[in-house]
Amino acid sequence: MIEHLFAFDTSPLELVLRGTLMYWFLFLVFRFVLRRDAGQIGIADMLFVVIVADASQNALSGSYSTVAEGCVLVATLVGWNFAMDWASFRFPALRKLVEPSPVLLVKDGRLLARNLRQEFLTPEDLEAQMRQHDITSIAEVKRAYIESDGQFSFLTRSGGSKPAPPGRKRAGAA
Repeated sequence: MIEHLFAFDTSPLELVLRGTLMYWFLFLVFRFVLRRDAGQIGIADMLFVVIVADASQNALSGSYSTVAEGCVLVATLVGWNFAMDWASFRFPALRKLVEPSPVLLVKDGRLLARNLRQEFLTPEDLEAQMRQHDITSIAEVKRAYIESDGQFSFLTRSGGSKPAPPGRKRAGAA
C-alpha cells in the first residue's frame, strides 16, 4: 500500500511540462494583469487567487493521485520560481521585464494624475501614504514613486528621503 503512494501513474516528464506551462501562464497573468501592490490584497483579489488556484489545479496535475507526482509538480514550480529570481538578479534586462519600474506619482509638488490612474491610485491613497511618512503637504514632496514592490518612496524638498516608519504597512494592507 505504501509503495502505491510513491508510484507514478503520470509520466514525470509530463508533470514537469504541465508545471512549466502553468507556471509561465500564471506568471504572465500575475505580472501583467494584477496590480503591483501585493501587500494590498482585497477580497476580490483573494477570491481571484483562490479561483485561479482551483482552475489551474487540474491543468497542473492531470489528475495525479500519488505523493511522488505531487512532489515532482511542486519541485517544478519551485524550480521555475528559483530560476526566475536567479535570472532576474543576474541579468538586468530580464529584471526590467520581470519587475515593474518605479512610477513617478508626484513631481515638484504636483500630482501626476495620469500615473496615479495607471496604478489605480486615488489622491487620497497617496495622501494616506504621505501621512504615514510624516509628510503634511504635497508641496513638501519633490518626487514620489510607487516602487516595484508596491511601497511608496518620497523625496522631499528638504533634500532627504522619507522612508516609512518601522512597523507601518501600506494603506489597505491586511
